[in-house]
Amino acid sequence: MVLKNALQHNRKIAIYTSLGISMGIAVHILYSLAGVAYLLQQNHLLFSFVKTAGALYIIYMGVKTIAGKWKKLEIQSDKNTKPMGAHKAIQIGFVTNALNPKASLFFLSIFSIVIPPETPAYVLAIISASVILVTFLWFAFVSFVFTNNRIRKHYEKYELYITRFFGFVLILLGISIFYDL
Repeated sequence: MVLKNALQHNRKIAIYTSLGISMGIAVHILYSLAGVAYLLQQNHLLFSFVKTAGALYIIYMGVKTIAGKWKKLEIQSDKNTKPMGAHKAIQIGFVTNALNPKASLFFLSIFSIVIPPETPAYVLAIISASVILVTFLWFAFVSFVFTNNRIRKHYEKYELYITRFFGFVLILLGISIFYDL
């Protein structure tokens, strides 16, 4: 979404989208801290179901990315198109990430497997704030990179190959999660 907004709109809109995405991360952290991860940790069958469903979804997205009909990402050039505002960009970023099942799987896994339940609250707060900040900084970096005309031209030239590569990466990630059950 950040890449799309960087290419179709501008750097400012892409950075606002990045802010929305990092706010969406906060949603996943909150429900993970609220105990959903603990419940999954206590119920192995439920956790296995969530993990399997997440792995299969990631594999599906990878296959869809590779096998889907390739359509070059269109860059908006119509001067009559209403520009996107900051509020809309934040909203799109937030909804995109807050409803992202891959992010759900990621945070449920981290908070139920990697972070022990007895971790002090201040450490959880530091981890949470760090993850939100790093997410924003990463996507803001993507915003800066893809609004650079030279990089954008190279990306457009190799977009098909890059898209297919990331499709394979998604499949491999899904398979590794699936076999790590």
